[in-house]
Amino acid sequence: MNILLLGSGGREHALAWKLTQSRYCSRLFIAPGNPGTAVLGTNIPVSATDFEGLKAAVLQHEISMVVCGPETPLVQGMYDRFAADTALAQVKFIGPSALGARLEGSKSFAKAFMLRHHIPTAAYREFTTAQEAEAFAYIQGHSLPIVLKADGLAGGKGVVICGTHEEAINEYRIMSSGKFGEAAHTIVIEAFLRGIEFSVFILTDGQHYKILPIAKDYKRIGEGDEGPNTGGMGAVSPLPFVTPDLMQQVEENIIRPTIRGLRLENITYTGFIYLGLMLVEDQAWVIEYNCRMGDPETQVVMPCLRNDLVELFIHLGSPAFDEIEIIHESLFATTIVLASQGYPADYEINKPISINRSGIKGLLFHAGTMQQGSLLLSSGGRVINITSTGGTLQEAMHNACTSAGEVDFENKYYRRDIGADLINYGS
Repeated sequence: MNILLLGSGGREHALAWKLTQSRYCSRLFIAPGNPGTAVLGTNIPVSATDFEGLKAAVLQHEISMVVCGPETPLVQGMYDRFAADTALAQVKFIGPSALGARLEGSKSFAKAFMLRHHIPTAAYREFTTAQEAEAFAYIQGHSLPIVLKADGLAGGKGVVICGTHEEAINEYRIMSSGKFGEAAHTIVIEAFLRGIEFSVFILTDGQHYKILPIAKDYKRIGEGDEGPNTGGMGAVSPLPFVTPDLMQQVEENIIRPTIRGLRLENITYTGFIYLGLMLVEDQAWVIEYNCRMGDPETQVVMPCLRNDLVELFIHLGSPAFDEIEIIHESLFATTIVLASQGYPADYEINKPISINRSGIKGLLFHAGTMQQGSLLLSSGGRVINITSTGGTLQEAMHNACTSAGEVDFENKYYRRDIGADLINYGS
């Protein structure tokens, strides 16, 4: 079959790499794609949010399946527009409805959903920009640290952890004054959970689900988890602290109630659910939902997944899906994000990129790049992802760090400690 993948980042390059390995994939098209996906399929100069352009491409290229990588098209209702168009009735769309995507598109919606279905999450209150006095009073009486979250989409940067009440009040003012645009019209204030984060990914048709390889991403810009949050500076999979007992707890307390909640509320959901979890002592709590795969977690999950991804998609919604066994590769994977100096704040683009491919031990995924003639240039804050594997986590980390030195552009920055906190975990 012909498949159309929506998106242009490192996640989409990793998905494209996995999709083209499928025996069911005849041709892959990517809208709009990047220089890396162009090697795997055909890039189409259409935005992932341009429904009319995507519809025309689907009809022209006889597309049978559309896979949505990023969250914005989903939150804006791309699934619903495909489902409502009779000309696209035979196209299978992988991604939730707009209502399902609200689990990511609205922090307050997600928190209320968790409360309704008794899913463990931190205590919270939400305030609109018009409720400043009430918000300040709530902050003043809150324990420290305090977590402030922009309600809407903010590119992975809408979460701020404040160590004092004064800092939280000041941050509230900044957020409500336009720091994250309309995303912060409502601000969620919640209790801080202290523990270790990890990400669980499930593929679901709203009735049944499969758990994909588990990962941990590193959101802070600085080594030692210092500095502001980013969209993600690296990831590892699998994780030494995620035991069968922990995953049984996650299934019973989080995954099954989530799927049951979707069903009870008649929310159409065919695609990925990303569970951002915090392990506090022996209990897992939900920090956030995402309505798609993570970035850069996808870059470690896909190499660790042995199953044919397209086959999984094909069987979504059929009895055959429930019979499939998810098979994990017997390896560890580490992804390092090569970013532009200054990210996640101001950074420069249009920096020429040189790559010594013979020295790279693993996979190279384009995140923020563009091609101008024979030149490969930087075009974003996160530029290149390096994913390396190994028989141990140490080997995977070493291979990724070594490979990161084989890619060069002016003011390149990356963390060298991705996965280091897990080497001696539990010892």
